Amino acid sequence: MSKLTILEYPDPRLRTVAKPVTRFDAQLQTLIDDMAETMYAARGIGLAATQVDQHLRLLVLDVSESRDALQVFINPELLDRSGTLQQEEGCLSVPEIYAEVKRAETVTVRAQDASGEHLEQQLDGLAAICLQHEMDHLQGRLFVDYLSPIKRDMLKKKLARQRRQPAESVSA
Repeated sequence: MSKLTILEYPDPRLRTVAKPVTRFDAQLQTLIDDMAETMYAARGIGLAATQVDQHLRLLVLDVSESRDALQVFINPELLDRSGTLQQEEGCLSVPEIYAEVKRAETVTVRAQDASGEHLEQQLDGLAAICLQHEMDHLQGRLFVDYLSPIKRDMLKKKLARQRRQPAESVSA
């Protein structure tokens, strides 16, 4: 397994719409394993293939406290949504930026697993939010797109400032 590079906003590749997965093979399993390793190393709870410059309809998530309940969704589609939840979200592609986003509280998703088997699952709370967030990435959307243009501009400026600041030196 190897850690992948996570694209950061406003990288235009994050706007690419992902294509369906059609081959369920060892190469796909390697990508899934690498994405999981990357997500865990970055202390994230979800990661879409688009974020690692692989434009396939694939996402991984793990919202468990123990970080040992990896879920894989390939070619996901939402069948049903209910309720509303507004919660602060962050994103591995938009580091250290958080904003309130309104999403469905409960979702039913149909997808495929790593072997191509179909699954249908109902998720709620944080898992539902995470799934919707990652599915947005597969459509070339980011959580900042839900913000007003003024807030989005402020975020871009804040990110630019963060990138200009020299890294703090570590003394031995």
